[in-house]
Amino acid sequence: MNRYLLDTHILLWWLYDDPKLSKQYQEIISDPKNSIFISIASVWEIEIKSAINKLVVDPSYINFIQNDDFSLVSIELNHTLRLRNLPLHHNDPFDRILIAQAQSEKLTLLTVDKSMYHYDVKTC
Repeated sequence: MNRYLLDTHILLWWLYDDPKLSKQYQEIISDPKNSIFISIASVWEIEIKSAINKLVVDPSYINFIQNDDFSLVSIELNHTLRLRNLPLHHNDPFDRILIAQAQSEKLTLLTVDKSMYHYDVKTC
């Protein structure tokens, strides 16, 4: 069984069936043999961007996350402590916590953000 953490773009593309989501990622997410994780940081980012009108999402998106059998990853102390040692390849705090969570929880990060590939984290 493979374990994957979706970055926020991948999550949104999956939820809204966006054609930007590659076939490879669609297959990974829909494969019942894979465990799919969503960081609470992604939900936090979506809520902040929605509140300031940078993103329009249906508030029921959270129901889709729960109904798709995704597992939520809370932000834990060990995740935040890991941030201190992450190089500054990326300044986005949401992406940095995703990297720390993927490292800590031994998850493969599904992302299209090339700056995340510079970190010591397994990506796909």
